[in-house]
Amino acid sequence: MSHGPAPKKVKESEVAGASGDADESRDYDAETQKALEEIDACQNEIDALNETASEEILVVEQKYNKLRKPYFDKRNDIIKRIPNFWVTAFVNHPQISAILDEDEEDCLHYLTKLEVEEFDDIKSGYRINFHFKENPYFENKILTKEFHLGSSGDPASQSTSIRWKEGNDLSKKIKNKGGGKGRKRFLEQKTLFTWLTDHADPSADDIAEVIKDDMWPNPLQYYLVPDIEVENGVEGEDDGSEDEDDADLAEIEEEEIEGEEGVDNLADEDEDDVAEQEDEGGED
Repeated sequence: MSHGPAPKKVKESEVAGASGDADESRDYDAETQKALEEIDACQNEIDALNETASEEILVVEQKYNKLRKPYFDKRNDIIKRIPNFWVTAFVNHPQISAILDEDEEDCLHYLTKLEVEEFDDIKSGYRINFHFKENPYFENKILTKEFHLGSSGDPASQSTSIRWKEGNDLSKKIKNKGGGKGRKRFLEQKTLFTWLTDHADPSADDIAEVIKDDMWPNPLQYYLVPDIEVENGVEGEDDGSEDEDDADLAEIEEEEIEGEEGVDNLADEDEDDVAEQEDEGGED
């Protein structure tokens, strides 16, 4: 967790400029100037501690990444016993499902394993691996997208060249369909496979961050989303409210029918009275 280089020593003119004062040569009294210099020295000590903390945290992260790996491998072996685990988790994830085209969703039925690998030094980047079994879409067994953090701090990305099978290039199909059918776009025209091959702005790759920091650490929570909703009574509550609405609607309709019948009865009585009066007049 780097906090950047230590700030330069405070200068009177810099402080004056920062405050928006037009007079950059403005002087501080001796006591204020001394306090500003002490704050600057204190801030330098804080930044030095932050830098040391970042280095120590990095060592701890490297240690626990190695300790976690056997558990991630074990989890992936267990996941293989559950049909359609990964496609279900992806479809249930709000941000990933937002970019999934229907054909891509079908393709994900062939996804057997997902894994995120951080490079040994962590600082230099990570890769996301998608493992597929034999499928009608492409020849690759593994599709990878890597992110590299250069010494300049500007990230770069690269990915596997997808060997599409004839007639099944999903990137072309999606482009021809205009980005999918009625699906809400996470970003306009972005889908899972166009994201995989997009390297325009690695520093703003939201999907990679979602997979790395949310999906990968705990995919089970997204596989179980429908069951969790049922357990929490979400569906039951909806059903109950619908029943109440139906009962209220039926009661309103019944009252309307009774009202209409009452009007009809009044109309019939009026007609009978008129007919009776006409008969009496005829007899006279």
